[in-house]
Amino acid sequence: MNRFEDKSVVVTGAASGFGVAIAKKFAEEGASVLLADINLEGAEKVAAEIPGSVAIKVDVSDEEDNKAMVQAAVDNFGKIDVMCCNAGGPHRGAYMTRMEVEDFDRMWAINVRSIFLATKYCVEHMPPGSSIISTASIAGKRPRKGLTPYNASKGAVITLTKGMALELAPNIRANCVCPVSAPTGFDMTSTGKAELSEDMEKMVIDGIPLGRRATPEDVADAYAFLASDEAKFLTGVALDIDGGRSI
Repeated sequence: MNRFEDKSVVVTGAASGFGVAIAKKFAEEGASVLLADINLEGAEKVAAEIPGSVAIKVDVSDEEDNKAMVQAAVDNFGKIDVMCCNAGGPHRGAYMTRMEVEDFDRMWAINVRSIFLATKYCVEHMPPGSSIISTASIAGKRPRKGLTPYNASKGAVITLTKGMALELAPNIRANCVCPVSAPTGFDMTSTGKAELSEDMEKMVIDGIPLGRRATPEDVADAYAFLASDEAKFLTGVALDIDGGRSI
């Protein structure tokens, strides 16, 4: 399929995890893609696998970097049809009162402020029918202890998305995806390791009716659906990509 032929797409957090799969999915379906990440080397490596794509270094929490990101997309593609606010990060599993204030502020800036900034500066370059899609988490709906600040930030992404959907209608749709635990390289435990132990892997999977964790491709497929004409009457949706965990 070429659902996104002649469309331009910006993907933040494009150097790893969900971002790589999202960028490749849109490119495979005909889109021109700008890959934004604070890890420029990583973004350039992904861009080398996507003909016609552009990589740019962006701290998504920084206002000037967001302005530069939007301008780069406009300079290269003339417009932005899909803004994928995928960049985000967890904190190492710990009770809220044990978290350093600067770590809380940094995580909130990456997970929430980034969406505000990207939206603020991209909307004037988005034609009618465009989409803004963000990566929330099932943790924003069903929090687990030890990740309270992360849970709260992803809950904020969901609420922010719904408010954006109201304010940007009818020309721009705003939706988000809520993945369950996925192997993206981020440490979401108290172990300091990105990979789960065998016991923890079993515990996580036991809570997912479909019997596995999410994959980056699962998330990329959801992004593509929400950006497509098939979802043209969907806005303000927080789509669970969780194998049934939220049932």
